[in-house]
Amino acid sequence: MVVLGRSSEMANEELAVGKDDLVNLWRLVDGRDGGPAWIKMMEKSLPTMTYQAWRRDAQTGPPQYQSSSIFENATPEEVRDFFGDDEFRMSNKWDDMLIYHKTLEECQTTGTMKVHWVRKFPFFCSDREYIIARRIWKLGGAYYCVTKGIPCSSIPRRNKPRRVDLYYSSWCIRAVESKRGNGGLTACEVLLFHHEDMGIPYEIAKLGIRQGMWGCVKKIEPGLRAYQEARAAGEPASRSALMARINTKVGDNFVRSLESNSDESEIVEAEEKPARNHVARFLVLGGAVALACTLDQGLLTKALIFGVARKFVGQRKTL
Repeated sequence: MVVLGRSSEMANEELAVGKDDLVNLWRLVDGRDGGPAWIKMMEKSLPTMTYQAWRRDAQTGPPQYQSSSIFENATPEEVRDFFGDDEFRMSNKWDDMLIYHKTLEECQTTGTMKVHWVRKFPFFCSDREYIIARRIWKLGGAYYCVTKGIPCSSIPRRNKPRRVDLYYSSWCIRAVESKRGNGGLTACEVLLFHHEDMGIPYEIAKLGIRQGMWGCVKKIEPGLRAYQEARAAGEPASRSALMARINTKVGDNFVRSLESNSDESEIVEAEEKPARNHVARFLVLGGAVALACTLDQGLLTKALIFGVARKFVGQRKTL
């Protein structure tokens, strides 16, 4: 592992995750990125969690997803550490597809990390490899966490696992009012924006999203509660969680400099058009596989794939 010092910060970090990435995420959160309308896909809830998800199709590139997860009785700091803790992600198995992680570089000044991930998929879809950079800014009381794929010549490409180059998965984590109506900011919202290109037809990828997404999303909530219990019991924070606590603070002038942009994205309350009746069954299975290869960070696990695949046993294809 290489630790980047202050002297190399500008040379390395601006290339990995820099100001432009923060601006892009801020515009997404504020609805000012100028992209197409978001189409609402689902709204679900648990006693201590509510979830909403949207999708939109960009003019070029893979489908884009936005979600809002609100956790009761959780602080932004707890949730920030939870999502950044690769060690707990594997040991607790709330994200049961992550089978390997290694920190390649880290910067003690900015908290930027370069990480190597391998994610496991069932037999009909090969494993995927990610080289990602991530960095967290603090703006007011919210944390803006950018995670994206980056080039890495030091790790040679292999046939398996397959390298994913286009990858973007970023959050805004902030305190919000409890759904219980007590007037206090005792809940935490995670706004997630995600897209990646797995080399699978985009239209197929969208077919499986309603088949089991919620069944996998709701696994995050018990993972977070286990994480809170571990911290309350005095278990030490992992290396990656400690790195998540190193943030770049951004002043109010940054926001004021951006607010003059009036371009807005729109969220519409609409459903996806139903698939045509003549869509072959193998396309539905392919959609489930593609979707599981598309969304990350614990949002979709093997349960999604098998939730669709078991309906079409015998239609196996290796991707």
